[in-house]
Amino acid sequence: KMSEYVTIQKSALKLKGVGVVSEGKKKKKKNKESKHRLEQVATSQNDEETKAKKAYVDKRTPAQIAFDKMQEKRQMERILKKASKTHKHRVEDFNRHLDALTEHYDIPKVSWTK
Repeated sequence: KMSEYVTIQKSALKLKGVGVVSEGKKKKKKNKESKHRLEQVATSQNDEETKAKKAYVDKRTPAQIAFDKMQEKRQMERILKKASKTHKHRVEDFNRHLDALTEHYDIPKVSWTK
């Protein structure tokens, strides 16, 4: 069975682009004209985006707008209400709630030794 492993190469791993310095490649010089063209394209795209933003029309009905405003208002009220209570106050309220419950909800005592 050792004959299967005879052909294995015992050398370091060769990773692409690691430790290899190619002498033949030189950096290309960028054209000033192409750079200028790219800037023009970028500015024209920005102009189109601002026009698109200005042309946006709200297609919701007045009822939908009012509904969304009320939902946002209620959400803010809910957040403020939750933020106003401290942990201690919440625990006190919960204990008051548990005291108000009937004994029906208590955990029954189970003892086999008595």
